[in-house]
Amino acid sequence: MINRQFAAERLLPSPPAGREWLSVRHGESGDRVYARSDGAAYAKIASGKAAALLEGERDRAAWLAAFGIGSPAVYDWIADSHEACLVLSAVPGVPASDLAVPDLMKAWPTIMRQFKALHELPSESCPFERRLASMFEHATDVVAREAVNPDFLAPEDQNVPPSKLLLALGVELPKRLAEEARDLVICHGDACLPNFMVDPETQRCTGLIDLGRLGTADRYVDFSLLLGNARESWTTPGQAQMARDSLFGIHGIANPDEGRLAFYLRLDPLTWG
Repeated sequence: MINRQFAAERLLPSPPAGREWLSVRHGESGDRVYARSDGAAYAKIASGKAAALLEGERDRAAWLAAFGIGSPAVYDWIADSHEACLVLSAVPGVPASDLAVPDLMKAWPTIMRQFKALHELPSESCPFERRLASMFEHATDVVAREAVNPDFLAPEDQNVPPSKLLLALGVELPKRLAEEARDLVICHGDACLPNFMVDPETQRCTGLIDLGRLGTADRYVDFSLLLGNARESWTTPGQAQMARDSLFGIHGIANPDEGRLAFYLRLDPLTWG
């Protein structure tokens, strides 16, 4: 929900005459998010270690914008020794997670095509990586610090010690590393419905946002997250099956690898922290 009070943040750049910055929300990362009142730009402000992550998002957004597939452009970057502010162009539409189920079903094939357009970009040209070895290393650190957010875990895993989850994933690691080497694409890295924007009038996907985890990875990283996140939106098994069939049909995958889907869906919650 937008807070109609003026956002008095010292790093926010002065808006155009007659415009103001409006506080929108705090992101999962802790970033403070603001929308410009004309709807043309957003700003994120991060402090401490999160400022370095925001700088990474800046670089990824600037790189991806050149391909014209519906991602934000970088408008401004302001930083000091404690905080950083990233100003991005707004991608029109509403998050896919805000759509009613019938509208989401109509929009779903266009979201899949947007997804595929990202995955079909030349991975060898991407300067950013989100390879499994680094993901697993980060998960190991998060688990060791007891920083796993249980709300991010699947319901069946919420009563399982994260160290036990990580140990089970480690058994599969050699196999998954070999698969990754054969199937690298440019992944979004946080391919959840809130990060796909949709025109609510036409039910067409207009683009994707929140690019802080973008990089080369096994495409099943994105597949698992999107299907796992979207299952909360469907109200019938038939809708969930339609979404799944559409995803793999558009990608030309006749026999999805269930093991890889389960592996990455279980690993991702251990990497936030």
